[in-house]
Formats: sequence, structure tokens, C-alpha cells
Amino acid sequence: MFSFKHILLSGVIAAGLAAQSAPGKLEFEVASVKPNKSDGPAHANNPLGPGNVYSPYGGYFQAINFPLYVYILFAYKTMGNQEQFLRTQIPAWVMSDRFDIEARAEGNPDKDRMRLMMRSLLADRFKLGIQFETRQVPVFALALLKPGKTGPTLQPHPEDYPCSIVPGASQSQADGQFPALCSGLFPMPPGAPGRQHIGARRVTMEFIANSLSAMGQLERPAIDRTGLSGNFDFALEWVPDPGADAQPDPTGPTFLEALKDQLGIKLESQKGPAEVIILDHVEHPSEN
Repeated sequence: MFSFKHILLSGVIAAGLAAQSAPGKLEFEVASVKPNKSDGPAHANNPLGPGNVYSPYGGYFQAINFPLYVYILFAYKTMGNQEQFLRTQIPAWVMSDRFDIEARAEGNPDKDRMRLMMRSLLADRFKLGIQFETRQVPVFALALLKPGKTGPTLQPHPEDYPCSIVPGASQSQADGQFPALCSGLFPMPPGAPGRQHIGARRVTMEFIANSLSAMGQLERPAIDRTGLSGNFDFALEWVPDPGADAQPDPTGPTFLEALKDQLGIKLESQKGPAEVIILDHVEHPSEN
């Protein structure tokens, strides 16, 4: 099963001639989709996660040994809130079968244009049909424990900090309290075995809320109701629920305890609007 940890790592490890064959539609000029039945590690030439971390490779996209699920998340910039709805709709093979995708685009497109090209590729090769609608659903609202005060590891982003979004050797290494790179979600070294430690730099509270729903396996969307605006740096370390990959650390905080003590945030159960991703159709890929 592809866990949040695997999806996050795929984001840390993304993104050819682009032809605009119809108004508003971007496509790779040439692309290859191949099944991968090896036991090799999944890797990509750029992060496949929802953040903006990206290093242009002259329009070249390469991702090896990922399930279709991860390519969908990349193409639609899907985060924790929408991912929870998507997981309940997909056939098992979308999560289990692995594929290699290589493609070329014209020029040196940015990450968001690569995402749009991937949407066209998935629609062509996998007959993927996706739509969105807004529904009133049970949500968790993020609220500050103390009005106007955040916890020690949720801080306004210093505007004079020299941010980089280009992946490199330091991308998974902590830079003080927070990751070195900006605009993405990254694993950080835990304080003890059996814990998870994840952070981001220069992200909005909306991004943080959306991330927390997957990190904590909340099983409902999380929305920002803190009233905080601007960009923030945050880091969270907690002990995952039993059944996760690592043996839990009995001395560490639970997810909800970490939210309160580290971020100064509590979760309030409410009903609210959430954009829901709907899978209309998907099938095994066509030949190259």
C-alpha cells in the first residue's frame, strides 16, 4: 500500500516539445509509458509532490517505477484533502501497478505547465477522466490555541531568508528548525527512532492545513480557520499510529499533542466547504 510516507518521499525525490493542439491544452510532443515490474526504487528527475520545488531539465520529464496514483497526484497538484476522496474511488491496480514515464516538452516549461501536460498524457494513455465539485462535508478546522499566538515550530517566514526551490543534496536535510528548501513538504531527521518529522518553509496556512489531513490520517479535510495570513515555516514531529512502517516511540507525542505543543493549533470538528475530486474513468494504458 502506498502510504503518506511513500507519497511524500516521491515528492522529495519530478517533472516535453509541448504542442498546444487546442486552446488551453498543453501536451508533450513525445512520451513513453511502460509498465515496470521490477523491485527497484521509485525515482524521478524532479519532485512529484504538491510544492513548487523544481529544477528545469530543458523540457525533459522522467519518473521511474511509480504507481499511476502518484502521477495523478502530480498532474492535479492533489494534496491531503482531495487525496482522501480520491483514494475511495480508485481501482486497486491504480495504486499497485508501477509505470515508467518519459516525455519531452518544448522549451523549458515550469512545473505547473508540466502538470498540465501530464494531465493530457494521462487522459490520452490511461483514458483518465477527472472533475471537481465543491461539497459541504465534515471537516477539521485549524484554530489557534491562543488568539494571535503560534507554537514554537510555526513561525512567520522571514522575507529576507534566501529561499531556494531547486532540488539538491540538501533537500532532505534540516536547516535549523525547518527544511533548507522552500515551497515544498520535506521529511526531516527525527529526534528519536519511531517518530516522523516533517516540515516546510515559505508556505501558506492553507497549504499547511491541507498537508496535515494526510500527515495525521485524519480521514476528513482540514481547513484553515486560524486567521493567519502570509507565508510560514513549520515543522512537526510525532509518533505515528500503530501499524505504520516504523516501531512507535512510546515516549513521543501523538499527532494531536504535537499540533498543540509544537504548532499551537487545535482541531475543531465542523461542517464546511471542500473541493472534491471525482474519478469519472480510468483504464490500463494504451500502447506507446
